[in-house]
Amino acid sequence: MILVGRKLLVEFCRQHPHSRKPLAAWEQVIQQTDYWSFNELKRTFPSADYVAHRYTIFDIGGNKYRLITEIDYSACVVIVKRIWAHAEYSMKKYEDALKRGKI
Repeated sequence: MILVGRKLLVEFCRQHPHSRKPLAAWEQVIQQTDYWSFNELKRTFPSADYVAHRYTIFDIGGNKYRLITEIDYSACVVIVKRIWAHAEYSMKKYEDALKRGKI
C-alpha cells in the first residue's frame, strides 16, 4: 500500500517516543502488503475497526495508541488522518467527531 501522511507519524513519535517501534512495525506491514478490502485487512490487523463508513482505526502498541486512517482499497492508498494516545481517543469530543466523520 502507498502511505500518505508519514509526517504525522514522525511528529507523533517525537512526542511519544515509546510509539516508535509499534508504529514502525505497522508501517512496514502496510507498505509491504496490498489490501483490496477491509475484510482482507482484518486478517492481518484483527483489532482494526471501520467507523462512520469512512475511517479505519488501528490499535497500536497494545492499544496504547489509536491510528486513524482513510483507505482507498482500489488505489492501494492509506492516508493517515490522526494519531491519538488512548486517553485522547477516549475523549467524548473525539468519539463524536469520528462518528460524524469529521476529524
